[in-house]
Amino acid sequence: MPALYLVATPIGNLEDVTFRAIRILREVSLIAAEDTRKTKRLLSAYEIQTPTTSYHEHNKKSKLPQLLKAFEEGDVALVSEAGMPGINDPGYDLVKSAIEHNIDVVPIPGPSAIPTALAASGLTAEQFVHLGFLPRKTGQRKKLLESLADQQRSIVAFESPHRIIATLKDVQEVMGDRRLSICREMTKLHEEIYRGTAVEAIEHFAKPKGEFTLVIEGKPRKKTNPKP
Repeated sequence: MPALYLVATPIGNLEDVTFRAIRILREVSLIAAEDTRKTKRLLSAYEIQTPTTSYHEHNKKSKLPQLLKAFEEGDVALVSEAGMPGINDPGYDLVKSAIEHNIDVVPIPGPSAIPTALAASGLTAEQFVHLGFLPRKTGQRKKLLESLADQQRSIVAFESPHRIIATLKDVQEVMGDRRLSICREMTKLHEEIYRGTAVEAIEHFAKPKGEFTLVIEGKPRKKTNPKP
């Protein structure tokens, strides 16, 4: 029975990969990669010579039949640009199709930006809401933030350097000057973990660069006076 392996790959530092992930990438017949250039750097670092093929948002529909046929030759590994495939990337479609065709889906856990940012944020990670990439347009972004203004769980989102300031301004306007943590370039050479409020962060990131993961404090619970 062929299997689809969902292999988590480093979010930055190439050393953040498991022994099991390396073994699986060596043993499968084919690696489907969201970004073949980044994947080849990882494969080269660990002397893995398994054939690769591209599988991304723009070719996922046309590539699906080819990948399903590849299971006739052996197991296939799916890797995203970084982190765990199937989360905020086109991997979901392949996973869904594999399940429909009775192909085993085997997760190979490892690096992920979401728990990494939460763990370092200093905010509660007991419960959280993950938004993925926030809407590009200001109106849609504000509408989403407004729907979560009363959310008491921590909120995690991805953002680009081109929109991080606009997003922080929207957070401050819609949710108030909440505490938050901004993780920039996690596990990379210029990693930065910033903790402060929305207003403070706007001033701090005057010239933003890199990839951002934003953790926003949930709405503080109202303190109740104990009964006498």
